[in-house]
Amino acid sequence: MAKQTVAEQTVDILVRAGVRRLYGVVGDSLNPVVDAIRRNAAIDWIQVRHEEAAAFAAGAEAQLTGKLAACAGSCGPGNLHLINGLYDAHRSMAPVLALASHIPSSEIGTGFFQETHPDQLFRECSHYCELISNPQQMPRVLQTAVQNAIGQGGVSVITLPGDIAAQQAPERSIEHALVTTRPTVRPGDAEIEALARMVDEAGKVTLFCGSGTAGAHDEVMRFAERVKAPVGHALRGKEWIQYDNPYDVGMSGLLGYGAAYEATHECDLLILLGTDFPYNAFLPNDVKIAQVDVRPQHLGRRSKLDLAVWGDVRETLRCLTPKVQVKSSRKFLDKMLKKHADALEGVVKAYTRKVEKHTPIHPEYVASILDEEAAADAIFTVDTGMNNVWAARYLTPNGRRRVIGSFTHGSMANALPQAIGAQFLDRDRQVVAMSGDGGFAMLMGDFLTLVQYDLPVKIVLFNNSSLGMVELEMMVGGLPAYGTTNHNPDFAAIARAAGAHGVRVEKPKHVRGALRDAFKHKGPALVDIVTDPNALSIPPKISAEMVGGFALSAGKIVLDGGVGRMRQMARSNLRNVPRP
Repeated sequence: MAKQTVAEQTVDILVRAGVRRLYGVVGDSLNPVVDAIRRNAAIDWIQVRHEEAAAFAAGAEAQLTGKLAACAGSCGPGNLHLINGLYDAHRSMAPVLALASHIPSSEIGTGFFQETHPDQLFRECSHYCELISNPQQMPRVLQTAVQNAIGQGGVSVITLPGDIAAQQAPERSIEHALVTTRPTVRPGDAEIEALARMVDEAGKVTLFCGSGTAGAHDEVMRFAERVKAPVGHALRGKEWIQYDNPYDVGMSGLLGYGAAYEATHECDLLILLGTDFPYNAFLPNDVKIAQVDVRPQHLGRRSKLDLAVWGDVRETLRCLTPKVQVKSSRKFLDKMLKKHADALEGVVKAYTRKVEKHTPIHPEYVASILDEEAAADAIFTVDTGMNNVWAARYLTPNGRRRVIGSFTHGSMANALPQAIGAQFLDRDRQVVAMSGDGGFAMLMGDFLTLVQYDLPVKIVLFNNSSLGMVELEMMVGGLPAYGTTNHNPDFAAIARAAGAHGVRVEKPKHVRGALRDAFKHKGPALVDIVTDPNALSIPPKISAEMVGGFALSAGKIVLDGGVGRMRQMARSNLRNVPRP
């Protein structure tokens, strides 16, 4: 076996773990690793303009594939820029390995130029965070980091001084087989039997689903049919559970719609499936609750539980469904389906009234046209803020589309860099970044990354010249909007100057054509759509509980303005309800 440097060994281990790209910005302490990548045909160095974008891109790739992705930053300020994207990846349970290069090992602790302590800084946003201070630690420490990221679902960080990276790796080092996939987790028989008894004893059962239902759509539908349960979802569960779902009652939470809130509060038994839904103000406290989650630390941390079941949703339902009695009565389910359809009828009016003539353009209208024009297998990356609302209410899931965002960490500026990671996975698949003007401007430099690599990402920019969600939070809290207005340039002109397709849209009649032209364009494209900054509505009753913004709300529907094709879906499901 030819002698290797620590940097070369590091790159080889990443390749064995399935990493095909390392996102980052070059720098002196990182040079040995970047040079090792240059000489290894199995992995590419992806040069971004900001390390935060590197972490977001790696996190997006990991979310979409479930496999390990990687990013890197040079010593001090370089790797420090990774931290926000790593927080997002970690909280999204995306397996990401971050390589934080470091100052010369002999200078650590002396206040050297650019000195930080990444082995301490990243501990809160990682499962594993260690410093390699001696080549003899390799390859064990890196292999441990890989398996922590994959096995626990989240971030591992390796701090590697540049001088250590350039040294020879141990000659007789042991490189063991790496774990690259996660197993299924089956609950114990006692928990399955206990949950089956609770289901049989409950007259009315509701299911509330999160991202942990990924891959379990059929199992959820079979169980819902057996026990005649309405099925609600959190935002991260929407893409996995709403499509082909005759039991759908919508989404709960601040962005919620339909009858999910009622279904979770009026049942006898609420079963939380693969969700770490954080807003306990929307969860009941007077019904029995069982929770199923593959992560035991999630069990019971949002609400009181009558039964905690440690297992993945798919395997749990496969074991549970044959054991529960078939419920014959659809009375509760049909009542919730009707409430859901009626609720959606009530919110559609603000969207439909003179929308095709309204200027500035209704953002709801843009989102509905985007939903119609985007590919059936498109990947949407969604900025935090009002774009979360439009995505939640207008993007129609079908089992092939993907929707990712900073749904747990809640960072601005995630959509563009996440689109970079998504597009590198498959240049032929349509990737659409739903960006807000505030988020896009924050990491706008990485639009140049799209141009440099000719990535055909389509950015649909909802440009209302304001931080819309922050403005809403201020208003709900009884505060005047302040510091939320953006003085924006013509973003389309900037896109064209950078060498991309760019078009600005100020009239609703031009929206569809502009989107079609952008989707036909072979390279990166930006559609700058001037939208109405007043496309917000305040709840009819403002309570003290609402001051907390996202976390608490006494209202079940806070943002009015339409629900896209979900109204048609609800009406379709309602056809199954027997007429008196």
